[in-house]
This record gives sequence, structure tokens and C-alpha cells, in this order.
Amino acid sequence: MESAVFSGSVAGALFLTTLAGAATVLGAASAFFTRRTNTKVLSVALGLSGGVMVYISFVELLANANRELRAEFSGTTGAIIAMAAFFGGMLAAAVIDRMVPEPVNPHETKSVEDMDKSHPDFHPLKRGAIRFALAIAIHKFPEGLAVFAASLGGLELGIPVAIAMALHNVPEGIAVSVPVYYATGNRRKAFLYASLTGLADPAGAVLGYLLLAPFLTTAVLYTIYAAVAGVMVFVTFDGLLPMAQKYGEPHLSLYGLVAGMFVMALGLAIV
Repeated sequence: MESAVFSGSVAGALFLTTLAGAATVLGAASAFFTRRTNTKVLSVALGLSGGVMVYISFVELLANANRELRAEFSGTTGAIIAMAAFFGGMLAAAVIDRMVPEPVNPHETKSVEDMDKSHPDFHPLKRGAIRFALAIAIHKFPEGLAVFAASLGGLELGIPVAIAMALHNVPEGIAVSVPVYYATGNRRKAFLYASLTGLADPAGAVLGYLLLAPFLTTAVLYTIYAAVAGVMVFVTFDGLLPMAQKYGEPHLSLYGLVAGMFVMALGLAIV
């Protein structure tokens, strides 16, 4: 158990995960304190977040998992385990995403302008929004586990993943608060409920740790890393980039994606 992968503390990993989840509050607040959604800023932020997560997933998490698992088992067996964990992570994220109905799915674009009661989606969103709050929180569990697991490897991985997930959580705060406002007509409740969904990130981290801690060997942790890479790649291509395009700034999101990859590559090169 002397591997450098255990260099990050559990408390530090939980702290970073909590900060990432807290960014949901910023999105929830912006829905009530701004008149218009700044689509340009959101598109760049979503692209930047996606670039960081995709680069880390393939270059660090999956690559290191493949190398370590090949060393732990026979070469082919280790590679198969890493591959299975990666696609298993994607499958788990997809299944959880399908559990959340489209009208209140955080990956379905919502904006400040949607809070106008004359908006055509008002009544479909109003029906059952509170009932779906638990499903939305469950949707965020694997994202919290992703930040937590990456942070266990140390600050050089944990901080950029936490920042990327925080950027991802800002528009999710908007996406959650809008339908809750439709359902209740109460701004305070919408802000509170949307903010509380941010607690699902650290809750997912704690739950994952409690379940896996008794079995946390080097092989298990690197298998988790491969699965986390799958989760983050799925979140990027299913949520971040389509969301940025729906906000109407696809080119800016692409520039943000490339910039996120470059910043992450530069950061890893000099660490």
C-alpha cells in the first residue's frame, strides 16, 4: 500500500468534492439574480470543463490504470480489466442518466429566460418537478465519486478534476432550480432545493468510499480510476458539449475544449 496513488488524504479528497458540489449553488443563485443567461461564458466554461475531464480521463486515469493493472496481473488480463472498468463506468453513468426524466434532467439545457411563466415549457416542467428531485441527486452521485477518487491520487489530479466538475455544476444549478421554481412558484425553495442537490457530490463520495474502503487495494483503486475515466468521458459527451451547443455557442465551446486540454497538458507536464 505504499503506492503514490495513496498520497491524497481522504479528508482532502472529500473537501475538494464538497467544493465541486457547492458550485451548484452559484448556478441556482444566478437563475434569480441575473436577467439573462450569458451563453458565451457558459459555452466556454462548459468546453473548458470538458477538455480538462477528457484529457485527464485518457492521459492520466485510464493510461495509469492500464499500466498498473497490466503490472498487477498478466498483461492481457490487466488490459481487459481496465477496458471493462472504463466502459462499465460509461454504462453506469448512462443508466443513471436515463433514470432522470428529460424535463428535469440537469443535462437538458435550462436558462434564466426559461423562468418566464409564459414560456411554453412551463406546464410540462411544473408537473412532478419536486418528485424528480431525488432522481436528480442520484444522477450526481457518480460525479462526486469521480472527483473523490481522482483526489485520492493527490492534488495534481484532484484540483483540476474538482475545478472541471465545479464548472459543470454551475449550469446544472440553473437546470435544477428552473423546474423547481415552476413547480412551487417560490424562489427561495427553488434556490434551496437546487443547492441541496449539490450535496449529492460529497454524498456519492462518502457512499463510494464506505462501500469500497474495505477492499481498497492498489488493483481495486486503479480499477476505480478506469471506471471514473468512463464516467467523466460520458458526462462530457452526453452533457457538457451538447449543453454548450444548445446554448448556441458551439465554436466557443470547442475553443474552450481545446483550451482545457492544453491547460491540463501543461499542468501535468510541469508537475
